[in-house]
Amino acid sequence: MAKKRSTATTGGGTKKSSTAKKKSNTSSAKNRLISFFFFRKPRSHHPPPPPPATSPAPADHQHNPAKPSAKKKTAGPRLWMRLERSGHSEILEYDKSSILRRASLPSRDLRILGPLFSQSSNILAREKAMVVNLEFIKAIVTADEVLLLDPLCHEVIPFVDQLRQQIPLRSPYRVEGGNEGEGEGERELPFEFQVLEVALEVVCTYLDSSAADLERDAYPVLDELARSVSTKNLERVRSLKSNLTLLLVRVQKVRDEIEHLLDDNEDMAHLYLTRRQIQNQQVEALMASAASNSIVPAPPNLTRIGSQAHGTASIVTSIYSDDNDVEDLEMLLEAYFMQLDGTRNKILSVREYIDDTEDYVNIQLDNQRNELIQLQLTLTIASFAIAINTLIVGAFAMNIPCQLYGSENLFWPFVACTSTGCFVIFLLMLGYARWKKLLGP
Repeated sequence: MAKKRSTATTGGGTKKSSTAKKKSNTSSAKNRLISFFFFRKPRSHHPPPPPPATSPAPADHQHNPAKPSAKKKTAGPRLWMRLERSGHSEILEYDKSSILRRASLPSRDLRILGPLFSQSSNILAREKAMVVNLEFIKAIVTADEVLLLDPLCHEVIPFVDQLRQQIPLRSPYRVEGGNEGEGEGERELPFEFQVLEVALEVVCTYLDSSAADLERDAYPVLDELARSVSTKNLERVRSLKSNLTLLLVRVQKVRDEIEHLLDDNEDMAHLYLTRRQIQNQQVEALMASAASNSIVPAPPNLTRIGSQAHGTASIVTSIYSDDNDVEDLEMLLEAYFMQLDGTRNKILSVREYIDDTEDYVNIQLDNQRNELIQLQLTLTIASFAIAINTLIVGAFAMNIPCQLYGSENLFWPFVACTSTGCFVIFLLMLGYARWKKLLGP
C-alpha cells in the first residue's frame, strides 16, 4: 500500500510538473508576443530612412543657381548719366561689367564708388579714366565723357545742372601761340579738369554752406548754455558737437585728398587724360605713316615732304610731351584747397568756442560746488557747537543728586550762559575757517 501511494504521489508530481511546464511555456510565449507587439508599434512610427535617390540631385542643382541670381540681382544694373564733351547727356542703366569695359577700369576701382566707401574721398588716375569719389559725387571721367552714378539724387542734381550749363559753353583744350614769344596764349582746361572743377566747386560750396549753417545754429545754443546750465541745453550742445565733428571729418578727408595730389606731381600728371590721348593718337599716326613709307617707296621730293610732316608732328607732340607740366591742375587744386582750409578753420573756430563755453560752464559748476562745500562746513561748525550744548544738557539730565537742583532761580541763567558759550565757540571756529580761507568773505 505504501508503494502504491508512493507511485501515486510520484504520478501526481509528474502531472503537476508537466502542467507547470506548460504554464511556463504559455507565459513565455505570451511575454514574447507582448514584447513583440510592444516594441513593434513604436518602431512602426519611425520608418527606416529611404535609400539615396538620384532625383534630389537635379533639384539641388536647380535650386543652387537661385543664389547666384539673387547676388546678381543685388549687383544688377545701376542708374548712370553719360555726359559727352559736346554737352549731349542721357540717363542709362549699366551693369558692372559694361562700366568696366567702357572705362577700362579694374573692378577694385568700381568698389570705391559703392556704398562701403560712401564716406571716403578719392581722386584716382587710371590709364584711360579718372575715378572721382567726393562726398555724394561718384563719377568716372574720361577724355571724352563722364559717367555719373545716381544722377537723380537730390544732392547730385546741382552738380548735374552745372555740368549741363558749363561744359557745352567751354571750348575744348587747345594751345595757341607761335614761336614769337607770345607764350602759350589762351589755355582752356581739358574736359576731365572741367568736370573735376565743377565737382570740387559743388562739394566745397556744400561743405561751406553746411559749416555756415552749423555756425549760425551753434552760437545761440552755446550762449543759452552759458546763461543757464540745464539738461536740455546740455543735450543740444552734445548733438551740436557730434554734428560738428562729423562735418570736420568730411572736410578733412576732401582736404587731405587734394593735399595728397598737390604733394605728388606724378599723380597730377597722370590726371591729364586728354594730353595722354593726344599723345597716343599722334604716336599711332606716326607709326602708321612710318609703316606706309616703309612699304611704298617714295620719290625724293615726297620723302622731303614726309620729313617735314614728321618734323611738324614732333613739334606738336613736344607741346604735350612735358608730363611734368602740371601748372594748370596745381592752380585749380590750390584754389579749392584754400577754400576747404577756410571752411576747416571756420569749423575749428566753432569748436574752440564750444570748448571755451564748456570751460566756462565747468567754472560755474566748480563755483557752485565750492559754495556747497562752504555751506557744509558752516553747518558742521554749527552742529559742533550745538553738540557741546547737548552734552551739557545730557550731563544734567542724569539721575544724580546735585545741589543745583534745589535752587529755583538758577535754571534760566544757566541755559543762557551755556547757549551763549556755544554761540561764542561757533563764532570762534567760523572766524578760524575764514582766517584759513576755507570760507569765502
